Amino acid sequence: MVLTVRAIGAEEHLAFLRSRPAASFLQCPSWAAVKREWGHESIGWYDDAGALVGAGLVLLRQVPRIKRFLAYLPEGPVIDWESDDLAAWLTPMVEHLRARGAFGVRMGPPVVLRRWSAATVKAAIADGSGKALADVPPDVRAGEGQRVVDSLAGLGWHAPDAGGGFSAGQPRYVFQVPLAGRSEQELLAGFNQLWRRNIKKADKAGVTVELGTADDLPGFHALYLETAERDGFTGRPLGYFQQMWTAMQAEDPDRLRLYLAKHDGDLVAATTMVRVGEHAWYSYGASSSEKRDVRGSNAVQWRMLRDAHAAGATVYDLRGITDTLDPDDPHFGLIQFKLGTGGEAVEYAGEWDLPLNRLLYKAFDIYMSRR
Repeated sequence: MVLTVRAIGAEEHLAFLRSRPAASFLQCPSWAAVKREWGHESIGWYDDAGALVGAGLVLLRQVPRIKRFLAYLPEGPVIDWESDDLAAWLTPMVEHLRARGAFGVRMGPPVVLRRWSAATVKAAIADGSGKALADVPPDVRAGEGQRVVDSLAGLGWHAPDAGGGFSAGQPRYVFQVPLAGRSEQELLAGFNQLWRRNIKKADKAGVTVELGTADDLPGFHALYLETAERDGFTGRPLGYFQQMWTAMQAEDPDRLRLYLAKHDGDLVAATTMVRVGEHAWYSYGASSSEKRDVRGSNAVQWRMLRDAHAAGATVYDLRGITDTLDPDDPHFGLIQFKLGTGGEAVEYAGEWDLPLNRLLYKAFDIYMSRR
């Protein structure tokens, strides 16, 4: 198999993604417009017959003062990761990016390594048999994912940091709710008792959930900043969300949705959901410190999950978790909240690096760590 890689236009890129069941929203052309501090290029893989058989969004971060770049493909590229010959796919990509001026390549293969059911995780927490997911035997080991990891190591790519945090970029561990072949009633039954009780409580309290528009982004953002201060993270500026809305709505009117949970006219929770084909993601969330007893956060999550199911999504993705199962860890509350949906913890292959100029690569790594 001989494949060639070259730059493609956004429309050709998007048309290819639409031919696939799903792809990460981080690989959509619109994501380049969101990440405006990066340069970008869409690339395509062509077979011997001239057919487009793969695509990727490459974000380009320039080295200060010289025209050399880190080439980054978050949660991509969108290629045949089940191929027996990954070198045939990756080598022409690397050569194209080298010619483009890349001193290194970073990518996040969208391949799964392990899965743990909610029941398995809960049992491990209850009996204290593991302080991290890695300590717990998974319900599923994905042989294809391990084959990809082994192939990457053999091709000179650097394995991801084994740590469970978010420092490596996109989260390696996520929490997902499988939707395929399940009715709404079955999905609700899969929630734990506390989640079901809180959903009923929100409904009884009169919480309503509605779709928002661009005009509602300032209200969402104010609640988001309140959440950031309460939970101790640095919030993004309003302009980031406005740009995300503009770019994603232009690409597909149903790519990004804003959900608003209200009680007696007060905004008590707000979230965004992204969908590409059969995969839907809960991307950002916010909640008020007041009226927490009306359970707006549970109500809005249940509405998003039902909407994703109705739209034909097979996965509802609650995005990142760390791998901790230690109740004393400050990140434990995140997996505890998501466990209530009855889904599964999923480990992806993580992000992999290929330095093309080791001196520049090391210097850039130091520069980024000090910013």
